[in-house]
Amino acid sequence: MDDPELATLRAARLNQLQQAGTDPSGNGQNVSRSEDAAEQKRAEEQMRRDLLATALEPTARERLSRIALVSPTRSNQIESILLRMLQAGQLRGRVSEEQLIGLLEQADEAQRKASGQGTIVFQRRVDLDDDEFDI
Repeated sequence: MDDPELATLRAARLNQLQQAGTDPSGNGQNVSRSEDAAEQKRAEEQMRRDLLATALEPTARERLSRIALVSPTRSNQIESILLRMLQAGQLRGRVSEEQLIGLLEQADEAQRKASGQGTIVFQRRVDLDDDEFDI
């Protein structure tokens, strides 16, 4: 991802935040503020989608959208991880589908460890000398 592109997105976001912080009318209407908040939320969501579109290959983006249909919370979790990695500069190129699968497996493993769930192993005991107890 190009650094100038990221810089322009950050500058646009900073401009949005600065404009949202100042209310030129000063009348304090709740309707106006809720509309502003909804507009800001839509703008943030659009920026998030745009960043993910530039960071993911089409196959990975398609897989993430299918995951969102089944488990929106899992999809949001992976998107947040990807955005943090992108902002920290840990992503060197576009994320492939295989890398996304690896990230999903890591997140699943971390969730399993955090919740204390593991695999259940059943051990069957073999009765030796069943004939000894015949009556």
